Amino acid sequence: MKIEEKLKNKYLYKKGFNIFKFLYFISQRIKYSNFYKKSYSTGAQDLIINYYFKEKQNGIYIDVGCFHPFKGNNTKLLYDKGWSGINIDLDFHTIELFEHIRKRDENIHAAISETEEEKELYFFHNRSAINSLDRKRKISAKEVKKIKTLTLNSILEKSKFKNKKINLLLIDVEGHELEVIKSINLERYLPEMVIIESLDDNLSKLEFSNQNINTVLSSAIYKHMTSYNYHFVNWLHSDLVFVHSSVRG
Repeated sequence: MKIEEKLKNKYLYKKGFNIFKFLYFISQRIKYSNFYKKSYSTGAQDLIINYYFKEKQNGIYIDVGCFHPFKGNNTKLLYDKGWSGINIDLDFHTIELFEHIRKRDENIHAAISETEEEKELYFFHNRSAINSLDRKRKISAKEVKKIKTLTLNSILEKSKFKNKKINLLLIDVEGHELEVIKSINLERYLPEMVIIESLDDNLSKLEFSNQNINTVLSSAIYKHMTSYNYHFVNWLHSDLVFVHSSVRG
């Protein structure tokens, strides 16, 4: 069988072949293949993660706000190494792409919050990285939609990873991070590394050179994490890196 036929068969839908989606998936594979780049994150987060877990070949991650299987993705290097986990995003286009590319993972179309109820989604457009449940987005959003939220606890309860050790938790949901981290029982699942985006809305330009450490240390996210014995160990652009005291030397 020719390579073109193999690729075509790989991306056949149950309901029929869609040439436009097929071409999009192939272009993404080529653009973000291992031959193209060694880091997939926007700010080298995956290099820090990969270094920390350099001795671990088969771990488990949870990525909330996963966005794309390659572009700006913090778990692609781990997946290539043999890891698997749960990818969660409120955009179904994102999850559809993950379903085709990340076969070992559980890929879930959902909005995550501290409680399970109907909430407002501040929507800009499909595949937008800034669609969010954060109320501060309401003014600039194109549309306000209603969406049913889930908690990380409920997702894990139904997951094949329910009784597994979670090694890495990543949260990037454009301002709704505190509600997401509160939705998981940290004492039960105890992810050893947690990376959370923390945006400073007072900055006129969101650049790492404009950040202020005092803002981080006084934030609700920092206080929440340290109350569960997590140590703030690194800071990459807007991502705060925490490691639990139980795995520190």
